[in-house]
Amino acid sequence: MANRHGDFIWYELMTSAPDAAQEFYSRLIGWTFTNSDATDTDYRHFSSAISDVGGVLPLTSEMTDGGARPAWVGYVGVQDVDASVAAIQAAGGSLHMEPWDIPGVGRIAFVADPQGAMFYVMTPIPPEGQPDAESRSFAAMEPMEGHCAWNELASSDPASAKAFYGKQFGWVQDGDMDMGDLGKYEFWKVGDDRGHMIGAVMPLMPGMPMSAWTFYFRVPDIDAAVEYTKANGGTPLQEPTEIPGGEFSFTGIDPQGAGFGLVGPRKGSE
Repeated sequence: MANRHGDFIWYELMTSAPDAAQEFYSRLIGWTFTNSDATDTDYRHFSSAISDVGGVLPLTSEMTDGGARPAWVGYVGVQDVDASVAAIQAAGGSLHMEPWDIPGVGRIAFVADPQGAMFYVMTPIPPEGQPDAESRSFAAMEPMEGHCAWNELASSDPASAKAFYGKQFGWVQDGDMDMGDLGKYEFWKVGDDRGHMIGAVMPLMPGMPMSAWTFYFRVPDIDAAVEYTKANGGTPLQEPTEIPGGEFSFTGIDPQGAGFGLVGPRKGSE
């Protein structure tokens, strides 16, 4: 694949009600959903008008009995899943699901950083005849509606998180923003001459129970998206906040309890 070691390449919604989640997000973000034929489970892909963005994993009773809850999880592409798992564990991270193969798709493992924020590592198999195929789930180089625009880690120990992700994936700090008493919002990019912005790490905010990733998906009208969220069973966590560049970000919880982020323009201010 053309994506590099350390790129975000897929996003997954783990949910207790896939039909309801599909209805909510298809209207909120405009995704089209299709059933995957790669597994024998009810795994659904969601796509923008450009390409696939991610998938929906139904939570079984066995999963919830084991502590799984609705959540968004990101996939980080790596050159070798097994080597990455070993390095993650050696650096204080944890393994939650042993590496496994999905025929025709790739090799995957479910892990967490030393502070407990969960993510997948994956070595994908390129589509037949497309050895340089590239995931566009994360819109790293240009804005794309329906795609992830920003990856944000809230960590109980940002300094340790920076060292961990830097060692595992080559991410480096590229500036910061002072949040006063709340600490610093530190920007991350891939650390090579082709590096692009990935997102940011920030201190865990008051009321947040544990370290976790939030993924911000692009919408054409942030206020319309917020109103839709409120009217359809979602719960706002933070009302639209202006960000550098003049757009606005919003965070909320979907009707099943998964936290999500949105970013987009405020139509009235264009």
